[in-house]
Amino acid sequence: MTNHPHQFPKLHNAAWPGVVGKGGEGNDPPIELDTMLDLTAAAEVDGRKFDGVDLFLFDPHVSIDATDKELEDLADRVRARGLVIGSVVAPVWEPTGGGSAAGDDEQVHAFLTQVRKGCTIAKKLRELGVRPYGVVRLDTATSVADWAKDPEGNQSKIADTLKAACDIAEEYDERLAAEGEICWGGMQSWRTMVDLLKRVGHPERFGFQADMAHTLLYLLGYNAPDDAILPTDFDWSDNEKKKAALKELTHALREWTIDFHVAQNDATVHGTGTHDKTGRHCLPNDPNGKLNIAEDAGFWLRDEHGDVLKTCRHICWDGCMFPNEVMHKPETWNSILSAMLSVQDAHGWNE
Repeated sequence: MTNHPHQFPKLHNAAWPGVVGKGGEGNDPPIELDTMLDLTAAAEVDGRKFDGVDLFLFDPHVSIDATDKELEDLADRVRARGLVIGSVVAPVWEPTGGGSAAGDDEQVHAFLTQVRKGCTIAKKLRELGVRPYGVVRLDTATSVADWAKDPEGNQSKIADTLKAACDIAEEYDERLAAEGEICWGGMQSWRTMVDLLKRVGHPERFGFQADMAHTLLYLLGYNAPDDAILPTDFDWSDNEKKKAALKELTHALREWTIDFHVAQNDATVHGTGTHDKTGRHCLPNDPNGKLNIAEDAGFWLRDEHGDVLKTCRHICWDGCMFPNEVMHKPETWNSILSAMLSVQDAHGWNE
């Protein structure tokens, strides 16, 4: 235990890699939530374990229309494994019952309905005593291509929708965090993300979720070339230039950051289904990974003077799209927990 002296930020594993990219022809089947909980609870490094999980409010894991009885059962199942729940993801996209934040009145209504349902569940889990911290995550549910048809008009419409979402969040005493992923219109670059955060203008209710894998791609400007900080053919062996770029990026977004995902990324992009170009999550020890996980996390978790911020009371590993075969191996989760501990060791605190 003395090798890992800090207790905060708490260490969480994401359950949604058991659902995202699973099911359908040619894909691995979904991994049940109980299995994801078991894999998380079983991981152990130097006597330390995961503290909790973050959840996707989507079948077959947790229905966005879950009843109180189903949520009580969920809380019991999580507690029984010595875990808590942190952030939850609201399924705001049209294929999951939501709609575009830049859409027509019907689509916006569907989007906001999913936000309300997500906040309802988040509050209930707090009241059940199993969720001591965390946010409700969302994005714009708008493609970059659709956004680009009318950048100013769509950015304004998205901001209005998210202001309405903040009003909903206030009713439930919840906070919303926008996922910084380059496939979402209005969030496809660090500049458009900062612009949107300022337009919404409710930092007490609406902030930024920094995922190390996704925000790395902000540097390269794949879906917003004018906002690139580094060239797409950047030589990743130039660590000093990479750190300078991360410093510029985090200076712009850190003040808004209220939720944080530890991840690894190989700086490549791909598009799947309704997604525009977006990034891949890699295992922490992937030889193609471009991040020094513990060091680079510090750009988000420390301020300009190098002091630990303590803004995020928990951090979460995000590792979508790994094959089921990899996810069922205990060593996968031990290596991930080890990476999480390295971030806590470097930027953690005690209370």
